[in-house]
Amino acid sequence: CRQLFRSPSMPSSVIRPILKRIDRPPDRDTPVKPKRRRSVAGTPGEEAAAEPVGDEEGFGKARLLRSRSFCHEEIENLLANDHRELIGDFSKAYLLQTVEGKHQDLKYISPEMMVAVLTGQFSSLIESCVIVDCRYPYEYEGGHIKGAVNLPMEQDVEEFLLKKPIVPFDASKRVIVIFHCEFSSERGPRMCRFVREKDRACNEYPHLHYPELYVLKGGYREFFPQY
Repeated sequence: CRQLFRSPSMPSSVIRPILKRIDRPPDRDTPVKPKRRRSVAGTPGEEAAAEPVGDEEGFGKARLLRSRSFCHEEIENLLANDHRELIGDFSKAYLLQTVEGKHQDLKYISPEMMVAVLTGQFSSLIESCVIVDCRYPYEYEGGHIKGAVNLPMEQDVEEFLLKKPIVPFDASKRVIVIFHCEFSSERGPRMCRFVREKDRACNEYPHLHYPELYVLKGGYREFFPQY
């Protein structure tokens, strides 16, 4: 092997120390380390990172670092999942059971859940529920959910909700806002995002006047035949 690396222009006395550094010490050549070197040999960057490890203490440290990195990533994922299930100010979890909807960034509830709120099943936890009907006035007059407020324009909903925010008398209870339009496909979700954006702008992060916003899945068209 050394003959392959010998160069006619270099004396053997210079080459020999270099080659000795490449050779592994025979008394430390345990079965564990060759196995580890083979497992990382596929990636040049990983192999280079493993080379400084020369004894059992160093090997232990390398394993600790790899394990700690994995745990940190796992924790970040868990935190991210938790925040997706917390209300806008991250103070508590969403109260109402949600369902999948068209827009992944919004929280949808079913017509059944809407009725549960309207019939007082959450009265011990909800002080005020504002139902925002984002349809045009003629649609609203043709039929609407009992207690819903018709706010079809952005300036209407901004004046109603944000000019004088609704504050619960009981701090342990919630104020929730539910948006909908005919199908809850565009107008309702758009108004929900608008309120959150304006609410963020007039508060110091992460505080919000209305941290718990929902969209009625299917809108009035799905709600009316059932209820």
